[in-house]
Amino acid sequence: MSFSSRITRCPIPHDPDRAADALAPLGWAHGEARALLEGTAGCSPYLAGLMARQADWLEGALEDDPGAAIDAVIDALEPGAEADVGPALRLAKQRIALLAGLADLGGVWGLDDVTGALTRLADRATDVAIKTALIRDLERGKLPGQSDADLPDAAGLVVLAMGKMGAGELNYSSDIDLICLFDDTRFDAADLPVARMIFVKAVRRAMALLSDMTGAGYVFRTDLRLRPDPSATPVAVSFAAAERYYEGLGRTWERQAFIKARPAAGDIVAGKRFLQEIRPFIWRRHLDFTTVQDAHDIRQKIRAHKGQPGAGLDGRNLKLCPGGIREIEFFAQIRQLIAGGREPKLRVRGTRKALSRLVELGWVAPGEAAALDADYVRLRELEHRVQMVQDAQTHHLPRSADDWQRLADFTGSGDVRALRAEITTLLARVHDSTEDFFAPAAPDAPPPMSETAERLVEEWQKYPALRSKRARGLFERILPRLLKGFDRAARPDEAILQFDGFLKGLPAGVQVFSLFEANPQLIDLMVDISSTAPALARYLSEHPGVLDAVIGGAFFEGWPGLDALSGDLVERLANPELDFERQLDTARYWMKDWHFRVGVHHLRGLIGPQEAASEYSDLAQASVSGIWEATCAEFATKHGALPGRGAVVLGMGSLGARSLSAGSDLDLIVIYDADPDAESTGRKPLPARTYYARLTKALITALSAKTAAGSLYEVDMRLRPSGRQGPAAAGWSAFRNYQRGEAWTWEHLALTRARVVAGASSLAEDVEAFRLEILAEARAPSVLCRDLADMRARLAGAKPRADAWDVSNGPGGLQDIELFAQLLALAVGAPVRQVPDQLALDSALVDAGARKALAAAHDLLTRVKSVARLLTDQPLDPAKLGHGGRAMLLRDTGQPDLETLEESIKRACTRAADVIDVALAAARDPKEGRSGQDDAGSGPTTEGAGHGGT
Repeated sequence: MSFSSRITRCPIPHDPDRAADALAPLGWAHGEARALLEGTAGCSPYLAGLMARQADWLEGALEDDPGAAIDAVIDALEPGAEADVGPALRLAKQRIALLAGLADLGGVWGLDDVTGALTRLADRATDVAIKTALIRDLERGKLPGQSDADLPDAAGLVVLAMGKMGAGELNYSSDIDLICLFDDTRFDAADLPVARMIFVKAVRRAMALLSDMTGAGYVFRTDLRLRPDPSATPVAVSFAAAERYYEGLGRTWERQAFIKARPAAGDIVAGKRFLQEIRPFIWRRHLDFTTVQDAHDIRQKIRAHKGQPGAGLDGRNLKLCPGGIREIEFFAQIRQLIAGGREPKLRVRGTRKALSRLVELGWVAPGEAAALDADYVRLRELEHRVQMVQDAQTHHLPRSADDWQRLADFTGSGDVRALRAEITTLLARVHDSTEDFFAPAAPDAPPPMSETAERLVEEWQKYPALRSKRARGLFERILPRLLKGFDRAARPDEAILQFDGFLKGLPAGVQVFSLFEANPQLIDLMVDISSTAPALARYLSEHPGVLDAVIGGAFFEGWPGLDALSGDLVERLANPELDFERQLDTARYWMKDWHFRVGVHHLRGLIGPQEAASEYSDLAQASVSGIWEATCAEFATKHGALPGRGAVVLGMGSLGARSLSAGSDLDLIVIYDADPDAESTGRKPLPARTYYARLTKALITALSAKTAAGSLYEVDMRLRPSGRQGPAAAGWSAFRNYQRGEAWTWEHLALTRARVVAGASSLAEDVEAFRLEILAEARAPSVLCRDLADMRARLAGAKPRADAWDVSNGPGGLQDIELFAQLLALAVGAPVRQVPDQLALDSALVDAGARKALAAAHDLLTRVKSVARLLTDQPLDPAKLGHGGRAMLLRDTGQPDLETLEESIKRACTRAADVIDVALAAARDPKEGRSGQDDAGSGPTTEGAGHGGT
């Protein structure tokens, strides 16, 4: 469609005489186009002048598609002689300023199209100016190691567009904020001083090409003051120097500026690489609420420096005033800085796109974002009209009555009173939407404190977390809410003492206290945790970053399931920007967030012990699977792809049975299928056996090694064939032969819970089919019972019950019941893995009533263990749990008090032990011998057998 056919609105000519003069040479203009030109010329002397200069070109442009007309102007710009390039750039500026202004005023384009066209001109003009300034030095060979063949990428010189230019949001009469850098890796160290000098001179010549005022005007005013330490650095800075600066001295306002940074001219590829290198400076891994206070301070300084007129609108700065354009930009940018490290989708440059992404990710309500977006568009339109009058870099509303009338005419309404009312309402609405987020609220008055609280609060001032003045200021503001929360606890002094453990272990406080201040619900959660789970509080002091997960809107939603979890982790690890070490850290942070979420849900009663076990198991399987794939890929880069059919990771014990608790380690076996003579084909090929043995060790390291992000899981491989004496990875053929001919009864018991959790799908199907085959083999119940009785005796000697609260060990404990349940599954050849399902199997070894008693005992003891593993990393002692922990223990077990619970545990264990004793004794036949090896052989150890049971 042509420009003229898309006109939907027109300004009112404020100065009819000027409008008539401007239209005199434009006899070709008719209809809507003539009305638009008349209104524009009557409001803007600057645009009226451009109409006169570009009359012939404008006639064709208005009959063309505006986008095509803009493309033609920009495409015509090329580097060349400075005497030719300067006038060409100014001619392009005139034409695009005229056409973009008319498209804006006529409603032909929306805001994004207008600012996009202006930005495209700025990009091309800057690129042409930089390369023009370099041509002479490159042709003469003055730049070491570079020639005229290096002109396409400006010999490593790159211009970063900052601010509105970087975001593609240039306003109508904007200067352009630029940072000029050069890639010092293209030069020998001895040549760097010469290269730097030539680049500095080239940048100065290029800026003159853009900003010097001539008879044809200027192209863009340029500002290079956003570069590192502008008072002490040249206008062109090396990558290395800039990286050192941002890593060591970069400030919040510079992080904020780099949200919009974009390589716009010169060596674009090198510019992208530089931005990738400083990404950790811009995007912090944890939610960074410290930026809120920093932004508030910046806003206050801007207001104090720029000043504002009285309460009225006259002279008010549309960009910097309360409720102005900058407020909306800050509103989006600060949220981007807060969460962009965790949410890559927030790393966008444009303000409007950022608002949309913030809605998508749940950081801003849709209605609030829509209102801010509409207000932003309107403010930018008004800003453009103020600037169009004389092509002035101003953001101020009119002061005189005549200028107010001009602005009203420019908007097409002509009604000054309505316009002033609209702007007043608009600024107030934006201010109300943004101010509360930035302005720190006055702290509440603290409640009266007990002697214990007073002593601790005084002691806290000496802790590392409160070492800095800023941390102390933040803590003072959140302390009243903390104390009020503790005051509501059943035992306030106990709760605050347990919070002391969290605070004492916190290495630094500013980030965490900022997080608490911005999200008061976290304070309430911290009080809950301190009152209930001191072990979880200590964990938080070591890993405060997991609190970030609570801020996301999905934290208290239902469990997503294994498939969704696995897909999420795989997507994160597939990020091409992550090397293997960073993949491991990413997996650790991810797992800790989800692990913390399961714990909090259990703590607050949103899920019970059984659901928690299922969720911990999903999380472990997703983690193992993701790390397995990443480890295989990393291993293959050196040694080649997996030989043969590949391998699977077999989850044993609680992982296989999907009954993990908060502190469980993982029992794993790796099984591979490859010809014994096979060899990998990588740079450093390995025989199959060596390949898989090393790969298995690499997997264990990847899961259990401590990095900066901690570890994922402790891993135990003792359940593999022959235990610690066997190879790290079992060959498929050897595994089958071992299970058929050499495995002990306890190893077959362990198979009842085995489950493939990662690896090649075809091999996984075969492993599961073989498991079912082994389980289905006929076995003499008397032999099974004799072997289990022997195992029980060994375990009783090696791991006796510590006390009544030790629910895992001893006769009738969890380990005892689980081993007997596995025996039932093995005796009838059933594939079920979980204890309740195994105890439900119809077996001649034990009647239904006895099995029901075992199931009830197992359920009670499992609930106790689940709570204990969440609340403490020590042996369970209810007296040390605190009131909240004891209440949770009673809640999950359905017991009225601790005395009753203790008696219930004793009865359950006694009853379970009696059932198992009777069943084993009844089935044993003294004429039957032991299966497996003789006592003189290596024999099953309590280490392996006991571990396989739990």
